[in-house]
Amino acid sequence: MRIGSSIALIAIGAILAFALAPGLIPFMDQVLIGYILMVVGVLGLIISIIMSNRTRHTVVERRTAPETIVERSPEV
Repeated sequence: MRIGSSIALIAIGAILAFALAPGLIPFMDQVLIGYILMVVGVLGLIISIIMSNRTRHTVVERRTAPETIVERSPEV
């Protein structure tokens, strides 16, 4: 879950909990579902912020060919 989807869950939960008239959706407590969606969205937002701040330490090791020694004859 990324930051955008977490904010979307919070917004949908707030709409269900506060903006719609209670009892609009039959056989379902939309206020409770709205609160649940907001809690899940906040938890997802916290986790995604923590995961985005986590840094990875990568060690890059470059190996080159061993040095070769070339003997040259002295110039006269």
